[in-house]
Amino acid sequence: MEPTLLLSASYEPIKVIPWKKAITLFFLGKVDVIEKYNKIVRSPSISLPLPAVVKLHRYVKHLPRKVKFSRQNLYHRDDYTCQYCQKAHPAHQLTYDHVVPRSRGGKTSWTNVVTACIRCNLKKGNKFLHQVSLSLLHEPREPAWLPVFSPNLTAGAAPAIWQSYLKWHDKTR
Repeated sequence: MEPTLLLSASYEPIKVIPWKKAITLFFLGKVDVIEKYNKIVRSPSISLPLPAVVKLHRYVKHLPRKVKFSRQNLYHRDDYTCQYCQKAHPAHQLTYDHVVPRSRGGKTSWTNVVTACIRCNLKKGNKFLHQVSLSLLHEPREPAWLPVFSPNLTAGAAPAIWQSYLKWHDKTR
């Protein structure tokens, strides 16, 4: 079954939840169903359209959170594109690379790690960019967005019905 996008009372994407949780929240009176899939879920006594997007009734104050540094979020930040050869790759063909190598004092942080294909990562090794004539597609920096995707829902795989709710919530580099 399809996942459900949970929005705040001000239509801000919060996270992706399972459709069963969305139905539970609906019956508890905590959310409104904003968009529906063309699928029906049935119980012995009721049939409902599968919720695609739900909005909380109450405003939930969110403290500014930092984006967790993870391989999945890094790939999402760099749009699954090698920052050296500028080619898009599936996740299993990607790795990450320290711009300033760890062996030379580089830290594992948003500002020093980029997505790289295996070929480019091997080419760079533990050298500086100027030593191997490589340049970056984008300067690495901490993203300002908070991912709304679950680990099993990769970037670009969001259902089309969600697009108008995610459009303004872009991943500013």
